[in-house]
Amino acid sequence: MRRARLSFLSQPTKSERNAPNCVEQTVRLSHLADYAVVLMTAAARRPAGARLSATELSGETGVPLPTTQKLMGQLAASGLFTSVRGAAGGFALAKPASEITLADIVEAVEGPIALTMCSDGQNHDCILDAHCRVKPHIGVVGKAVRGALDAVSLEQLCSPAQAGVQGAATAALARSWTPAFAGERGAQ
Repeated sequence: MRRARLSFLSQPTKSERNAPNCVEQTVRLSHLADYAVVLMTAAARRPAGARLSATELSGETGVPLPTTQKLMGQLAASGLFTSVRGAAGGFALAKPASEITLADIVEAVEGPIALTMCSDGQNHDCILDAHCRVKPHIGVVGKAVRGALDAVSLEQLCSPAQAGVQGAATAALARSWTPAFAGERGAQ
């Protein structure tokens, strides 16, 4: 089973280097997951039930046609798109945009969301495995990340962004989440 790749980058991206308060380490989705979100938001901006082709979506979004075709097939196989063959055919959202979440899209393309190799409970020959104090708690972190992605609907992604809303939502999420091991620091 594939896992969603959320990678920690040691070097900031070009846009982050140019930002006044850049973050050195970022969690990031793969290009395919990012493109899938772009394609789904473009499809969601269409009237309900509107059919569209991979060629239309590729032209509208700038995602290369072969990548668009591959992703639309994956999204359809995951039940996010329906497809109809023939002259009047095409792809359409399988359910309302309000019922599709960012987590649904990422998992459709990448598989279950996992932050580390050991998130699935199997030993992946990690040299820290015998001494790792984080491993028992990493599931809490994964659930928090999945919960954050699950809290954002496709409908929200299609609406115009409002200044300051993203920052306030991120701050509220950070305040509401406390890791299970937070109180253990002084006990070591």
